[in-house]
Amino acid sequence: MKRSFLKKVSVLSAMFLLTTVFTVSGPTLNAAASYNYGEALQKAIMFYEFQRAGDIPEDSRNNWRGDSGMTDGADHNVDLTGGWYDAGDHVKFNLPMAYTSTMLAWSVYENRDAYEKSGQLPYILDNIKWATDYFIKCHPSPNVYYYQVGDGQADHSWWGPAEVVLEVMKRPSYVLTEANPGSAVVAETAAALASAAAIFKPTNPTYAAECLKHAKELYAFADKTRSDKGYTAADGFYASWSGFYDELTWAAMWLYYASDDKTYLEKAQSFESNWEKEGITTLIKYKWAHCWDQKLFGALLLLARETDKPLYKESIERHLDWWAGNGSEKITYTPKGLAWLDRWGSLRYATTEAFLADVYADSKVCSADKVTSYKAFAKSQIDYALGSTGRSYVCGFGVNPPKRPHHRTAHGSWMGYLDCDIPNYHRHVLYGALVGGPGNTDGYMDDVKNYENNEVACDYNAGFVGILARMYNKYGGNPIPDFKAIEEPIDEYLTMSAVAIQGDAAMITITLGNQTAWPARSSNKLSCKYFIDISEGLKAGLKPEDYKISVSGTSAAKVTGLIPWDESKNIYYIDIDFTGFTMYPGGVNNYKKTISFNVKFPYGSNAWDAKNDFSAQDLETSSSWEGSLTKFIPVYDDGVLVYGPEPGDNPKPTPTKPSSTPIKPSNTPTSPQTGKTISGYIKPDFTATSAGLLTGFTVKLNGTAISATTDTKGYFELKNIAPNASGYTLTIKKSGMLSRTISDIIVENSNIELSTQESPILIWGGDSNQDGTINMSDIIVVAKAFNSTSEAANYNKDADINLDGTVNMSDVVIAAMRFNKTTADYSEVVF
Repeated sequence: MKRSFLKKVSVLSAMFLLTTVFTVSGPTLNAAASYNYGEALQKAIMFYEFQRAGDIPEDSRNNWRGDSGMTDGADHNVDLTGGWYDAGDHVKFNLPMAYTSTMLAWSVYENRDAYEKSGQLPYILDNIKWATDYFIKCHPSPNVYYYQVGDGQADHSWWGPAEVVLEVMKRPSYVLTEANPGSAVVAETAAALASAAAIFKPTNPTYAAECLKHAKELYAFADKTRSDKGYTAADGFYASWSGFYDELTWAAMWLYYASDDKTYLEKAQSFESNWEKEGITTLIKYKWAHCWDQKLFGALLLLARETDKPLYKESIERHLDWWAGNGSEKITYTPKGLAWLDRWGSLRYATTEAFLADVYADSKVCSADKVTSYKAFAKSQIDYALGSTGRSYVCGFGVNPPKRPHHRTAHGSWMGYLDCDIPNYHRHVLYGALVGGPGNTDGYMDDVKNYENNEVACDYNAGFVGILARMYNKYGGNPIPDFKAIEEPIDEYLTMSAVAIQGDAAMITITLGNQTAWPARSSNKLSCKYFIDISEGLKAGLKPEDYKISVSGTSAAKVTGLIPWDESKNIYYIDIDFTGFTMYPGGVNNYKKTISFNVKFPYGSNAWDAKNDFSAQDLETSSSWEGSLTKFIPVYDDGVLVYGPEPGDNPKPTPTKPSSTPIKPSNTPTSPQTGKTISGYIKPDFTATSAGLLTGFTVKLNGTAISATTDTKGYFELKNIAPNASGYTLTIKKSGMLSRTISDIIVENSNIELSTQESPILIWGGDSNQDGTINMSDIIVVAKAFNSTSEAANYNKDADINLDGTVNMSDVVIAAMRFNKTTADYSEVVF
């Protein structure tokens, strides 16, 4: 049976290949693609400013990151503020952080002129110094080093912005000593500080000397202990799988460059016998990548260039040959040309190796016959990341860039957990962040929950910045003048209200929420004002003091009133003061408070008609006990107006909070039910007459519970969609079809029609296993059910692409039409 199946696969494969010769041409990488490398470099550097912990400077180039982690190190009575958060989380892991700093410094060391010409030198130096200042704090004495701040398990269990993390959890710090050493992270920090010393020497020699002093002490500490037994807090996140000899070699080279002391060059070479070998061979390891864990390849490159020794040259070229595809052995390549090493951060490996290949190719020691291939490899990989396949993998850059990276603070959620995906869009653009990247068949989904392919990290951008600087030097590009990530704050506070008037009393329910994100802020001094017009009461002979306010049960706020606002117009207000209750955007029970209170007046006076009340306007009928959203209940923080209008053409002046940009409240509060629709028609892109081809397409509005299924005409309609000026994304799926994603669907005041019956959205057939790519895996699915009919036991509807009831050559031909296509290959839907 197994032999019969394999024969069937072989025959089908042969037939399929013949078919594809006449139906498709395989995808190729456009090696001549031109990108604005200057802009990409500029934004890739800016990414590190979004990762900053500690006291954010006043001249920050963005307005959505604020001070955070300001008590880091307090558990050990040391100041460990500063540094970078690792990825989309808020742990400071010093091993990848130090690697990142070293790589950025290496780039400046190699291509300082690129940074000077592009105007980016001050920014790259400032970002490197942000990390090295922190490393110096982590090293209070020669044989003591703090290597981590934050508990990875606790941190990853919560989803919220960096600025309020201390409201949710403690941030322990972890220390290494001679009794509990960690040579890998200590040596890597020595490399970071030594490389910093080398690049700061021309402009800040005093600081360079300080960095070098700490680098030498740290290196001595790491070399003396030669153990990682104390490095335990990062287990499960950044364990040093490669050991510490690669870091000792790498750091020695940077100490040599920083100090011109040849004993460090000799020290680096002394570890030859300790370097990892490739499997059971005697060859120095070459089948992996230069990365946060493995520094051997970078060290070999530096050694080869510095000494011209055959062992180092052969070893680094064997490694680069494997990556560039020279010879019989090579790394896996995706159909579209990405050198693919691993499912976690595939692009960071490829772009880092691109940097190494290009640096080595321009050295005097590179074999002449390999220069061209190394440079071609380098350009192909960086161009892949920037968009050569039709989409960019860099946030805020290029065509169809990622918009939903796995990054807590950029998302700007206030719910405290990710599964709800609220809001279902990112409130901030994470400019310059390189996402993890596609799978080994180029499949990729831009989804905030997709931490495997869509997370970002400091180490992801490290080699990426390096190769961008080199591409800028060779091909040019124009950075955006005075580029800043200053955004317009919107919807930072939430107010909801429900009003019920019956007889001689009115019951008012008010919810106040803190959804701040520019930056996120915690406050225990929030209040709001509910404005009413008591003209009808005064007309009935009442006085303001006749309105009695009472709160039943335990109150979440102090309620007082009536308080005059504009007595000439009979406008008064009720003050609802939540002082003492801390609200912050970090959990369902943390970001908002709700209170209900009664306002009583003399029986039979008919003293209240809410229709003329300022704060009751636009209130809608709501099934929620919290009521409906409104902007007419202004919010104050410590008495300062922060959200919403106040009544009157010339209202009583209330000071507004100073801001670098104007705070513009949303004119249309987000509501779960608004009645807007997104509709359209869908059909397969192949010709067939089978019933059921048009029906059964599932259309899902990502990040919501809203979905629909096409009818017999291919029509779908998504209903009750809230306005979203940032744009929705929807996904179309069906068995046997290649899923399609449509982004940037902006819903405002009208319904959206994506397509008509005459010009429907086309979906490609052939993705039988639903993995996001049409490839040989799908042909195997077809082979298993080949020649079966719908009554047969081995019939598979996913393999019957044209739904004619038989799995046959017609289905193979359909798959061949779009072979090697992925979800990213669909053209943009214009509507």
